[in-house]
Amino acid sequence: MKKPELMSPIRDWASLEACKLYANAVYFGVDELSMRAASGIKITELGSFIKKCHSYGIKAYLTVNSVVYNQDIQKAEKLLKKAKKEGIDAVIVWDPAVIQIAKKIKLPFIVSTQANISNYEAAIFYKKLGAKRIVLAREMTLKQIKELKKKVNKIEVEVFVHGAMCMAISGRCILSAYLYGKSANCGSCAQPCRKEWMLSDEEGNAISNEGKYFMSAKDLCMIEFIPELIKAGIDSFKIEGRRRDPKYIEVVSRCYREAIDAYLDKTFTDEKVKKWKEELSSVYNRGFSTGFYFGTPGKEGISYDKADNVSSEKKILVGYVTHYYPRVKSGSVILNHLDLKVGDKIIVEGTNTYIEQVVESIQVENKNIQKGKKGEEVAIIFKDTVRKNDRIFILQKRKV
Repeated sequence: MKKPELMSPIRDWASLEACKLYANAVYFGVDELSMRAASGIKITELGSFIKKCHSYGIKAYLTVNSVVYNQDIQKAEKLLKKAKKEGIDAVIVWDPAVIQIAKKIKLPFIVSTQANISNYEAAIFYKKLGAKRIVLAREMTLKQIKELKKKVNKIEVEVFVHGAMCMAISGRCILSAYLYGKSANCGSCAQPCRKEWMLSDEEGNAISNEGKYFMSAKDLCMIEFIPELIKAGIDSFKIEGRRRDPKYIEVVSRCYREAIDAYLDKTFTDEKVKKWKEELSSVYNRGFSTGFYFGTPGKEGISYDKADNVSSEKKILVGYVTHYYPRVKSGSVILNHLDLKVGDKIIVEGTNTYIEQVVESIQVENKNIQKGKKGEEVAIIFKDTVRKNDRIFILQKRKV
């Protein structure tokens, strides 16, 4: 049975460090023509980032999936040519103009979910057009995906398995642009669907659902159905979350890596599923559902009472790295915000840093102490290289 690719989202360089042990591929945008405009990867860094991915044995896919206007065509061609020169494995696109550019310069392309591919005839169309792979619409059921895969067996199929769901078909939403002047289709969604809305009658009197977040879809979570997805012959499992932090990317990538490997090793159990779901619940989420995989979701697919994060843990900023001494793997940390004690689990994040570890010792003026107090500068042993201005967080349980 074919082992599916696991593709992780990338917000910045630290995201790659977070998923490098688990992902087979990553997808990311740069600061132009991406559905996530606030990318931490600059065009000028494209070559070095792709090289870093390849050094980890990870494929790099560049998203060029925003709406492309007349004035953007030359910009798109310049970007795709640069991506090809720098060794990108494929670009994720949907606009016919961008597809034409990719074909002209012989750059492998994947058709984005923005194309809303939801039937086998559409899949055959893009196959004939030269697509390497298609990303299916999130509104398809598992039964429909199986049928499509049987009809079209010589093009790769990619699906989302985890992360945020959009209230609009394949993300083609104009609500943000209409209300806030920020286009979701150009990478600047202000997420009005996550706001509190009120239903009223023609006279303006409030009716049912007052005070409810009735347009806020729960996050997709298919961890317990990984066996069914593998048996369906899906080629790539995609994690949503290019705006999520490295901790989210690390946990979700690791859980899905373990689930895929466990099924193929015949060690997939209900106990493991329970553990994975607990871990997935510890990082950013809006509650979980199975989306459209088993039919059109009803009320169970909406997070009515809370539109934002319901994770069981939260990151709290403690302080910053001021110096690092590589010979002894020790660093100085200024505790600007909170105390820090031996035994605390910390996360170190920076432009090129992502580390999770337990604080095994703390020193002040070469003396071991059990607790560093807010305002102090302390020395800590780090398990990997850190850099000046890297941020130090501790993890705490949220109050229910």
